[in-house]
Amino acid sequence: MIYGIGDLHLDYSREKPMDIFGENWVGHEEKIFENWEEKITDEDLVLIPGDISWALKLDQAYNDLKKVNELPGKKVITKGNHDYWWESKKKMNSLELDTIFFLQNDSYSYKNIDIVGSRGWKSKDSEGFTEHDEKMYNRELNRLNLSLNSTRGRPDKIIAMLHYPPFNLDSSPNEFVYLMKEYNVDICIYGHLHSEGHRYVIEDMIEGIQFLCVSSDYIDFNPLKIY
Repeated sequence: MIYGIGDLHLDYSREKPMDIFGENWVGHEEKIFENWEEKITDEDLVLIPGDISWALKLDQAYNDLKKVNELPGKKVITKGNHDYWWESKKKMNSLELDTIFFLQNDSYSYKNIDIVGSRGWKSKDSEGFTEHDEKMYNRELNRLNLSLNSTRGRPDKIIAMLHYPPFNLDSSPNEFVYLMKEYNVDICIYGHLHSEGHRYVIEDMIEGIQFLCVSSDYIDFNPLKIY
């Protein structure tokens, strides 16, 4: 089975309470871990599209990553907008977290299913979208392209992971959607949206791709079966 859950927002230091987003965030780490251990087996794959840890440095994030590593199943992780600890794959792989695959400009294969992705970026019609945002948007689009290019050719399915939703504020698909369409992506999961942001969630079949939001509070801190 393949499951998805994003925005774990783990905090080993306990300095970043998440209940500013609502009472349902109280004890959210415990909820995630309990639901995970009840549902996931070592044969399963869990996709985590960003915002894993509040840590600022990789050595600080290690404690949170170690918790994820010790949970059942294999995990594929992509970068979120709050993952400031994210460094080169060489440095992250040096942590020897044997159940975690850090996905960046590449892909991961699981039972003839290819997993691709990038962080994505906020939509171009967002308020205050700057020249810097334009550069970041295009860089993430290129990273998704590199990831898609790395697939081995004819998988049974392609599942894409994005942190930011690949839609404009008016709910229309953006360039990330059309790039995924070119490569015949089957499913795209994303996160990032919390609390009032849930009103921007789009879950539908669009351009031949099934879109699912797996932000942890949107799915009640319970990994969602993707495939």
